[in-house]
Formats: sequence, C-alpha cells, structure tokens
Amino acid sequence: MRARLLVVVLVLVGALAAGLGVPLALSDSRAGQLQLFSDQLKDTISFAALSGRPITENDTSTLAAELTRYDEVYGRAVLVLDPDGRVLVASRSVLPELDDDARDRVARALLNRRSAVYPLRAPWDDRPVVLAEPVLVDEQVLGAVVTVWPTDDLRAREIRVWSLVAAAGLLALGLGVVVALPIVRWVLRPVQRLDEGTGRVAAALLRGAAPEPVADGSGPPELRRLSDSFDRMARTVVQAYGAQRAFVADASHQLRNPLTALRLRLSNLDGRVEPGAVEDQVAALEEAERLSTLLDGLLALARAERTAPLELIEVDPAVADRIEAWRPLAEHTGLRLARTGARGLRALGPAGAVETVLDAVLDNAVKFTPRGGTVTVHTARGDGRVTIAVRDSGPGIAPEELDRAVDRFWRSPSQSNVEGSGLGLAIAARTLELAGGELRLELPAGGGLRVVAELPAPGDDDGPPGPTGA
Repeated sequence: MRARLLVVVLVLVGALAAGLGVPLALSDSRAGQLQLFSDQLKDTISFAALSGRPITENDTSTLAAELTRYDEVYGRAVLVLDPDGRVLVASRSVLPELDDDARDRVARALLNRRSAVYPLRAPWDDRPVVLAEPVLVDEQVLGAVVTVWPTDDLRAREIRVWSLVAAAGLLALGLGVVVALPIVRWVLRPVQRLDEGTGRVAAALLRGAAPEPVADGSGPPELRRLSDSFDRMARTVVQAYGAQRAFVADASHQLRNPLTALRLRLSNLDGRVEPGAVEDQVAALEEAERLSTLLDGLLALARAERTAPLELIEVDPAVADRIEAWRPLAEHTGLRLARTGARGLRALGPAGAVETVLDAVLDNAVKFTPRGGTVTVHTARGDGRVTIAVRDSGPGIAPEELDRAVDRFWRSPSQSNVEGSGLGLAIAARTLELAGGELRLELPAGGGLRVVAELPAPGDDDGPPGPTGA
C-alpha cells in the first residue's frame, strides 16, 4: 500500500509539473517563432521595397551586391523572382531547395498575397522558414522577394528550454519523493499496524490472552481514532470469546457429576420398576449415556481450542497405538484395520494431536463401515507436510456434504440413526488447524470416504519422504 500511495503522489507531482512546465515551454516556443517570423517579414518587405526600381530599370547589380552582403553577414538566402517565377537575383550561387509549402508561398506572393504565419513547429523540425512578398510598383506585381532563414539557433534555444522544463520536472519528482516518503510513512503507519493487529487478534483468541494494542499515537487523527476503536473491539472480542470458551468448559465439567449420579440412580432401578416402565428406564439410560458422550465431546473441543506449544511428534508410535486400541472393536464388528505408507515420520504439533485426530476419524470409520470391510491408515510425506489418511469402505457421504462434515454438531441426514455427537471431526479439524495443518474429506474412486489429516513436517532431515497417495 505504501508503494501504491507513493506512486499516486509521484503521479500527481508529475502531472502538476507537466501542467505548469509544458504550457510554459510551448508559450516560449510560440513567442520565439513569432519573433522570428516578424523579423523575417520585416526584412522581406524591406527587400521587396528595394527591388522595385532595379527591376524597373533592368539594373540589378547594386541589388545583387546588397543581397550578397546580407547573406554573408546573416547566413540567410534572398531570391528575387520575376512574375513568371524565374530567378532574377540571388544572394548565393547555389539556390536553396524550396518545398511544397515554400513554393505555394511564392505563388501567393506573385498573386499579390502576403505570407501567412507559420503554425507552431516542433524543435526537431529542421526545415528553414521561407517567406515571400510581392514586389509592387504602382500596384503592379513585378515579381517577388523570397527569404530563406535557417532555424538552427531557434531550435537550439527551444531545446534548451524544453530540457530545463524536463530537468525541473525531474527535480520536482525527486523533491516529491523526498517530501512524500516520510508523509506516506506517517499516514500509513496506523494502517500497517492495523493490518498486523488483525493477525495478533487471531493469535490472542487462540491463546486466550489480551491482544497487543495497535494504537501508538501516530498518524492522522482519523486513523488514530480508528486504531483506538480497533483496540477496544479486539479486547471485547477476546473477552467474549474467552467467556464463551470458559462457559463451555465449566458447564461441561459441572454437569458431569450430576449426570453421573443420574446414571447411577437409573441403573440402581434395575428390577425395581414396574414392567410397563422398563422401556422408559432403558430409554432414560440411553439418553443419559448420549448426554455423557456429548459432554465429553464439548470438553474435548474446549481443550482443542486452547493453544499448546508445538512439539516434535513421532508419528509411528502414535499411529500404532491408536490402531491397536481400535483393533478389538473393529474385529468385533467384522472389520480389518490395515497400515500402509512411509514409516519413520515425524511431524510438528501439540502433544497428543495424532492420537486425538485418529480417535475421531477411526471412530467414524469403524462406525460406518459395514461388516467385512477394511479401514486403511496410510502415512506419507511430501511438500513439507506429513499426511495421515484414513480410508474406509463404507457408504461415504454426498459430495455437497464434504465441507459441512467438519462443522460442530453436524450430522448427515442419511446417518441420523447412528449414535454420535457430531463433534469428532470438528475436534480433529480444530486440533490440526492450531498446529498449522488441515483436515479434508475426499471421495476416492471405488467408494468409501477418505479423511486426510496434514501436519507440518519439521524438516527434510527429520524423516524420509514417502509416497503421497493412499
């Protein structure tokens, strides 16, 4: 943004310099060319007046000498033409070549018409200025006087003027940079701190700490007020988020003991309720169990949202431990758990991140894979990431539900009859996000669901790269 604002300032300074300098240079060029035309016209009219008698008397020797001296002193050619356009007298033996415009001026002079003012000419136009005036005696045109003036001196002067204007414009741009740079820094410093502050607010939310203020008393008054408002907003957001997280954790924790007591009381009623109320007792126990599972998920989610320092995680022991932990349930339901991919991998994440993620993902995989199916855990490394992918052979989910599957409490309408709180994948996704990784769901060819968990790898020397496909 600083560079863009500086460019805008330089464009404005350049436009101002051009707006002042270009008209000034054009005015100077126009004045110089008009002065040249005026001086040349006076000399041409003077020679036309001198040429009348020598042409009438048919004696042009004196006139020729006058024209020659004039050419020698000023370097300007003079021609005297008869009514048919033939040269009677010339100031030099080699006659200058006349272009179409000059010949048109000569023709107009022989018709008793004056030469028109030249339009503004560019400094690089090196054509001479040609004027023609009629030679009149008793209102009769006896010929025409043509003067040919070079423009070298005039063009050199105009080039100097344009060079000065260009130099002044460059100087203005340089001064504009010198003056504008500290002003731009002063104006944009609050904006830069606001931009940095947004990232600090996000980090403070994760830490549960107060964000570092962005207001430092610098910048324009409007931006200072904006910085103060941003600091107040950030403090309010952090406090509200912390209160919400504390409420979830405290409420879940405080409800655990009464819920446990309720479950015990309901269990103690076994054999003591009337036969018609047994079904209600069983339903109450199931609801209490479901509520206990939901509270456990809320506590796990509250813990997942608290930042923890990143550690170097040995992936193999964590994966092997969770596979062995889930194997009895998988075999009981007629499933096969398999492990493929690279070994000896290490990743960066909070302690227990791999276990937390695998528990949530394997829970879903075992729950939704039909008897006789296979759940495969594949590990790999590539592009600075360690990948742990769990693929099942279950029914999968609809493509439009892939993005919603990691939302809190979301459950697919097609699986509403399956037990669960809808927090498992949300907890896994949040755990990976805080570690700088991500969780994504894919529908691989051949059916089933593939859940891919990615964690940052510590470095190329900390583990061998492996294949990336499952």
